[in-house]
Amino acid sequence: MIKIDSIARRILGWKLNRWDRWYDYEKAVFIHDSEFQPEQNLDHAMLIVERLEDLGFTYSVKGVSRVCFNDICAKGDTLAQAITNAAYSIIEQSSVADSTRMWQKLC
Repeated sequence: MIKIDSIARRILGWKLNRWDRWYDYEKAVFIHDSEFQPEQNLDHAMLIVERLEDLGFTYSVKGVSRVCFNDICAKGDTLAQAITNAAYSIIEQSSVADSTRMWQKLC
């Protein structure tokens, strides 16, 4: 759930409204956990792809279950899972970079 929660917040820009749902300010709708399962549902995973493309990432499929966003690649058991894993890798890498910059400022 941490992976999906991070993607919803940091990539899609949704805000946690309750423990079991997010709020999409752009569309003014609530999204329940059961309505956003990108690892199991390719349509949900494609929402992530669309958003990352809007943010300037280039999406490419490298085989049945391996995808890349620019130079960040990931694989999974399915295409939807690979998309989700790659999106989470982007979050992890940006978190490390943000953390490094923070420590540089503090030290």
